[in-house]
Amino acid sequence: MTTAHLKVKLFADGADLAGIKEMAANPAIKGFTTNPTLMRKAGVSDYKAFALQALQVVRGRPISFEVFADEFGEMGKQAHEIASWGKNIYVKIPVTNTKGEFSGPLVERLTRAGIQVNVTALTTVDQVKRVADRLAPETPAIISVFAGRIADTGRDPVPIMAEAVKIMKKKPKSELIWASPRELLNIFQANEIGCHIITATNDILKKLPLIGKDLDAYSLETVEMFHKDAKAAGYSIATREAA
Repeated sequence: MTTAHLKVKLFADGADLAGIKEMAANPAIKGFTTNPTLMRKAGVSDYKAFALQALQVVRGRPISFEVFADEFGEMGKQAHEIASWGKNIYVKIPVTNTKGEFSGPLVERLTRAGIQVNVTALTTVDQVKRVADRLAPETPAIISVFAGRIADTGRDPVPIMAEAVKIMKKKPKSELIWASPRELLNIFQANEIGCHIITATNDILKKLPLIGKDLDAYSLETVEMFHKDAKAAGYSIATREAA
């Protein structure tokens, strides 16, 4: 079992420039995604300056930057500005604003204007249907379904993602992202159902060398780790001699 046979594309999710550089050096990484939460966590203070630096690092591979306005008119203005920074940019548009209002009309206007969007934060099949209906068929686009968040609610995301793949066949220039994966196994689940892209943080992507690892060897390494850490901590237990 290796990544060589995978059809699903691996995208790195993050806003730390050092981490983006690290993943950009890996030819297996085909694209990048960011969001305002990750940017704030990484200490980004100048949105455009960060974006321009990231564009230099990813060297033409697709990268997504998100709008942060809540009114659709301002979202549209931000989307046009962000899109002007590079041809490989996908502008992330939330599926609704904070009032729960559907962003479909804005998505339709943007894609008809030739702007590549990444409609984000979807969690239901109905949302996928509604967004897909609004995408201009001639413009490349992405729909990001947060499979990891679906799993966090105790639901199996695989059937939902598989249905999303079927829905998106009517828009051949559009791709589905399995977003917010929780474990490396999700890459193979996404691949199995024909999902186009899976985006993951560096912490998960750094586990790629574990694929196919011998489980007996992994078990022994785990035992060795526990023993080493117990010794390093200086733990001791007073024991009694057996009677």
